[in-house]
Amino acid sequence: MYLASFTGFIKTVLIIVLVYFGVKFLFKLFKPLILKYIMKKMGEKVGQSFQQGFRPPNYQNKQESNSEINSTPKNSRNKKKPVGEYIEYEEID
Repeated sequence: MYLASFTGFIKTVLIIVLVYFGVKFLFKLFKPLILKYIMKKMGEKVGQSFQQGFRPPNYQNKQESNSEINSTPKNSRNKKKPVGEYIEYEEID
């Protein structure tokens, strides 16, 4: 059975503190490089979408869409259904 010693506790705390500050220092050191890489990738995506004319990803070719535009819809939406009687309400003071 192992017993906890004061020196072992101090070593563990010092290792945790050193690792924390080491990671913090490395993050400060590499943060500009990481942000530069992210901004470069975002710029490439924006450039690609600008070249495509802001089309959605599932955009169809003009030839395929012309056949769909010329076809007649199955359901006619021009029919107006009677909704009911119109009632005009007046404000009461």
